[in-house]
Amino acid sequence: MEIAILLFDRFTALDAVGPYEVLSRMPSSNVKFVAKEPGPIRDNISSLELTAGYSLAEVNSPDIIVVPGGPGQTALMDDQLVLDWIRQTHKTSRWTTSVCTGSLILAAAGLLKGLKATSHWLAFDVLRSLGAEPVSERVVIAGKIITAAGVSAGIDMALTLVSRVSGHGPAQAIQLGIEYDPQPPFDSGSPSKARADLVARLRYQSRFK
Repeated sequence: MEIAILLFDRFTALDAVGPYEVLSRMPSSNVKFVAKEPGPIRDNISSLELTAGYSLAEVNSPDIIVVPGGPGQTALMDDQLVLDWIRQTHKTSRWTTSVCTGSLILAAAGLLKGLKATSHWLAFDVLRSLGAEPVSERVVIAGKIITAAGVSAGIDMALTLVSRVSGHGPAQAIQLGIEYDPQPPFDSGSPSKARADLVARLRYQSRFK
């Protein structure tokens, strides 16, 4: 099963690496990092590089597409080469997925019109403006499209995807293998739980205004 994870300048590392860690363990998986051109791609902090081994032109019919988010997502929303690749590969994919603000790229490609979808909570207004119906859930399935909320939710999305492709047993085995048993020290991982001043601060600092 060919799995294409899109990379672009200023992507968020965990958006790509979280799903990679899960999906690479799925039976018969062949994960490929793809970009407009092969080579090293820097994350949004510019201290980590992942190597895209393939160009978009070299991977034209993957079974699964994973689109991460990150500040670089803004440029991709007007990049016709990337948007056309997403539209074309989506026609034949078994699953098309996104993590965090990667859903804005899917929406810009016209894939989420009228569909329920999620993203980072700060990006809900933009997601809505692109024709989607934002939902405050970790993972949202709409047909063959799966969107995940912010950053860490990409692991949840990938495990959900494995369960759909290979069954609950393999998904549970992968979860155990990576010891994914979240027990965060604070209960502040969503705006509905975090202190009001923290929510206000992040809204003030957000690039989505």
